[in-house]
Amino acid sequence: MISLRKYNTFGIEATADDFVEINSTTQAIDFFSTEETLHKKHLILGGGSNILLRGDFNGLVIKNSILGIDVIEENETEVTLKVGAGENWHDFVLFCLKNGYYGLENLSLIPGNVGASPMQNIGAYGVEVKEFISTVIAVEIANGNIRAFNKQECHFDYRSSIFKTLHRGKYFIVAVHFKLSKIPFVKIEYGAIRQQLEAKRIDVNQIHPKDVSDAVIEIRKRKLPNPIEIGNAGSFFKNPIVSSDKRNELLKHYEDLPSFAVSKVEYKLAAGWLIEKAGWKGHRKGDCGVHEHQALVLVNYKNATGEEIYQLSEEILQSVKRKFEIVLEREVNII
Repeated sequence: MISLRKYNTFGIEATADDFVEINSTTQAIDFFSTEETLHKKHLILGGGSNILLRGDFNGLVIKNSILGIDVIEENETEVTLKVGAGENWHDFVLFCLKNGYYGLENLSLIPGNVGASPMQNIGAYGVEVKEFISTVIAVEIANGNIRAFNKQECHFDYRSSIFKTLHRGKYFIVAVHFKLSKIPFVKIEYGAIRQQLEAKRIDVNQIHPKDVSDAVIEIRKRKLPNPIEIGNAGSFFKNPIVSSDKRNELLKHYEDLPSFAVSKVEYKLAAGWLIEKAGWKGHRKGDCGVHEHQALVLVNYKNATGEEIYQLSEEILQSVKRKFEIVLEREVNII
């Protein structure tokens, strides 16, 4: 039995029957080519930042620890990097800024590893990682064959991709190719970033991507708990997308409803706002609860079980459904 507590950011105490760590693409190909592997129930872990373990895992845990950052193509304006799936995401963002590669700064301080970024199509502050991914390299779990998925083949969607839908559990991501700009540019349309920059009295015409990254880090540190201090998996629920009619109906009763147009007929609502309005912000029962500063984040204060946190999420789902007639969807993977 192997304890998984240090391998999930919720800090849930759970065990696995077996554990193996993959450190290279070659090792991944060899490992998944063996017949013995094919018949084992398995769970792939990266940074463990987007999972909730409801209990012990009766199978094999495969830890993705493939590292490396290499320039594979470059010109005067762009660079393409091949990045190992086991690289820490935030460290990679800081590496890019240090070397003059731009585009990912709005995604600073997102927990987890690079391999999870295409799976989840991670996004924050007006940016989604799909904008910068050109290729995903993965090993097929059933036979050890290696395959390169271009951007179109990944079928990126809001917090989703083909690796969470059609190919869920079928591929082991070993590397991701990112095409980034060498010419500084910024995206500060998201209100919180602009407000943070204005508070620091930074001239809007002289903003550098590093300024944006610093602002995002400060905002996230202020709003979100550090998993090292309080167990959590970041945003637990997806922001729901509703029709214009539904959004307008809610505005009649809630003038402060945050909403963002995603098409001519659809709006994205803030799940955290819905949860807070339903009365859950700061709620605590035993060692599990809803964070006091961000209702979108469920937390393990010390020794909560995965099942306790799951049941809390279920209560929140039902509460929001009753109050707003909106069905929230969990962003965190339930194991």
